[in-house]
Amino acid sequence: MENFKPYAKFATNAIHAGQDPEKWKSNAVVPPISLASTFKQEAPGVHAGFEYGRSGNPTRHCLEECIASLENGKYCCVFASGLGATMTVTHLLKNGDHIVSVNDVYGGTNRYFQKVAVNNGITVSFADASASPANVEKCIKPNTKMVWVETPTNPTLMMVDIKAVSEIVKKFPGILLVVDNTFQTPYFQRPLDLGADIVLHSLSKYMNGHSDVIMGATITTNKELSEKLTFYQNAVGAVPSPFDCYLVNRGLKTLHLRMKEHMVNGLAVAHYLEKNPRVEKVLHPGLKSHPQYELGQRQCRGFSGMIAFYIKGGLEEAKTFLSALKVITLAESLGGFESLAEHPGIMTHASVPENERKVLNISDSLIRLSVGLEDKDDLIEDVEQALVKAIPKL
Repeated sequence: MENFKPYAKFATNAIHAGQDPEKWKSNAVVPPISLASTFKQEAPGVHAGFEYGRSGNPTRHCLEECIASLENGKYCCVFASGLGATMTVTHLLKNGDHIVSVNDVYGGTNRYFQKVAVNNGITVSFADASASPANVEKCIKPNTKMVWVETPTNPTLMMVDIKAVSEIVKKFPGILLVVDNTFQTPYFQRPLDLGADIVLHSLSKYMNGHSDVIMGATITTNKELSEKLTFYQNAVGAVPSPFDCYLVNRGLKTLHLRMKEHMVNGLAVAHYLEKNPRVEKVLHPGLKSHPQYELGQRQCRGFSGMIAFYIKGGLEEAKTFLSALKVITLAESLGGFESLAEHPGIMTHASVPENERKVLNISDSLIRLSVGLEDKDDLIEDVEQALVKAIPKL
């Protein structure tokens, strides 16, 4: 925390990029919500940049410009969900292509790869990239066309060295490196600067920050990739509503303020858990006990409010803890202003096969916290009373 240094001009870009009042005849300072599904043309094929709501929308365009700026990219496409973005990126591949993915990946991504993409003739290998980037290279085949990384991973918060993986991928022309930056946001980590070809987000989480939108995004600096993604955005049609775009655009204006508080509260709760005798192990990249603490310090400017920990005991203790929480809400998702807790094995990662969950250490005693913006003393007090109810005697 004492050495925290955000990216230059982040707050200014979050507030002003893509928001020029001159875009509107009214000079509105806040971009208006354009709900029109179609737009008048001056002559057949002659329009003012927009022709049909699925193909493009003024409110959506403002949001895409702002997100591209924050990720230090050039081009952004937004989608109706994070998985909509995942699906669209996967459409860059064809029958017979192969993906190498980190093994500790979001449950929805795992499900999409193993239950949907395979039906389109795309095969997937899972590599423990957090243990060593070399594990990615071991999985690369002649037909590998994409490497998929999440860092920190979901839900065990392991770190992957993006730059090292990028250097490996660049040895194999034709392979794209995709990095899911949902947990960190561009406020703390910029994968494009480290060699990624595409950055992906579930905007539903920290970027929007208010738990009232489902949306995803892709960002790139590559014009050719952008043109393909924009084509699929329109052709596949997984586009968000203008109102949801307005909400995310508004949420971005306070992203820098929220992320700093998420970091403060997250570290406070993590330090408390680490000292609690009812807790077996705490995973937070900002803790010096984290196995990849040094990588986190090198790769990131800070950390979000995500924590994973193993409660002593097993499933019953975990369930009792989660049910006893009063300030923190038992619910899926993450990144909102409110604190959330969940059981990955039963909830977000239930679709991951049981044998794979064991390998990934997604055990019955694993609990994931998304630490919000409440007073940190209240959060710690809530965690403490729930732990005591779960394990009355030591």
